[in-house]
Amino acid sequence: MSDAGEAVGIKGLARHQIADLVAELGQPSFRTGQIVRWLYARGVTSFEEMTDLPGDLRARLAERLPLSVPRLVDRQMSRLDGTRKYLFELGDGVAIETVGLPTSDRLTVCFSTQAGCAMGCAFCATGASGLVRDLGPGEMVDQVRLVADDFGRRVTNAVAMGQGEPFANYAATLAGLRFMNSPEGLGIGARHLTVSTCGLIPGIDRFSREPEQFTLAVSLHSAVQRTRDRLMPGVRGMPLTALKTALVDYADRTGRRPSFEYALADGVNDTDAEIAALCDYCAGMLVHVNLIPMNPVDGSDLARSAEARAQVFARRLAEVGVEASVRAERGADIDAACGQLRQRRRDAEGP
Repeated sequence: MSDAGEAVGIKGLARHQIADLVAELGQPSFRTGQIVRWLYARGVTSFEEMTDLPGDLRARLAERLPLSVPRLVDRQMSRLDGTRKYLFELGDGVAIETVGLPTSDRLTVCFSTQAGCAMGCAFCATGASGLVRDLGPGEMVDQVRLVADDFGRRVTNAVAMGQGEPFANYAATLAGLRFMNSPEGLGIGARHLTVSTCGLIPGIDRFSREPEQFTLAVSLHSAVQRTRDRLMPGVRGMPLTALKTALVDYADRTGRRPSFEYALADGVNDTDAEIAALCDYCAGMLVHVNLIPMNPVDGSDLARSAEARAQVFARRLAEVGVEASVRAERGADIDAACGQLRQRRRDAEGP
């Protein structure tokens, strides 16, 4: 795994760290807000563009920290629904993928929190090559801002559901969300910012104690321990009973409803026994279940369930008082759907 280190530069700092740097340089505290606005509301590419900062401060910042903006390497657009998938190259040459999901009244960005992933989920292409490195908070914000620029419209929702496990890069993810939420940054409402985790229990507990009303989604994919361990080896040491306790505590503490992501794989987690286990697991919980068509991934032996199975799941969950919805498939023709992000250039893949 490479070290982000100097390549991330100022994009690796949370707001409080920028404030510490401003103080260290002997500057008044209001300079922090100015710097953040230049970085994230305006998206400058150099300190010299920060024209309301004194020239000597700009020079000292440039000496201390690199300032880079992701470079667009490739962009694909779905012919089916207008979804756009982006391949960005970061300051150290590391590549990440980001997805823009437009509708008539919303623009959602699925952003990455890591380059690659260490979780190794059986249905996900991202983890095939392992974890490359964590992203800095500014590298997360840049993805959202650049997608907004490309569409020429404001981003209404952003989800940490791209490459990586957000809670394995907790501090940077929270700092990134705060820049996205802040009026100094992107100004996206906290409830429109979602973290999707494989279910790292310490992260869920920590997230429940944050002051902002960010939204939580958990990749569940089975309520049978043996099945979930097969599908999600990265969380094999975290029992489903402990995950449920953490989510009940989360809902009690925050008053917010988390959601479960459940990708249906034929003959694996879509059987009658799996439905019964999921209903038992969710009954009485404050939770919403998102049922997702399993998307094709190279090298995986998992196949998508028949469409009718998702409706059976939704109906059975409703019978035990649990809300469920079947997620509309987006961007599958450009490998931009759930689990398909790989950070690979098309010229490396062939036509």
